[in-house]
Amino acid sequence: MAATFTSVDEYVTSLPEDVRPVMDRIRGLIRSVVPDVGETISYNMPTFVLDGLPLVHVAAWKKHIGLYPLPPMDDELAAAVAPYRAATDTMQLRYARPIPYDLVQRVITVLLQRRMDGVR
Repeated sequence: MAATFTSVDEYVTSLPEDVRPVMDRIRGLIRSVVPDVGETISYNMPTFVLDGLPLVHVAAWKKHIGLYPLPPMDDELAAAVAPYRAATDTMQLRYARPIPYDLVQRVITVLLQRRMDGVR
């Protein structure tokens, strides 16, 4: 049976040593874009919340980190995300490839902008 986590820190600590820095950097990117973001565990994965509502979920899997949900994007951003898209609203960041941290930051910025505009 899989572990149940009570905090994002506990979740990150449980990750393999080579995955922890990736998760820490993504966590830091989210905080740099959304300084007031809160952290919780939802669906047994780190969930970043703004104004009490989930903004983005991040989960570490065996071969990738998943970022959920993806916002609607302009054509340029959608084209940049396309190689990492696993499902309609999911971005997979494979450990075997360089992690596109700048792209993650752009996606988080769009998620924040949509929230600020009152769109979920």
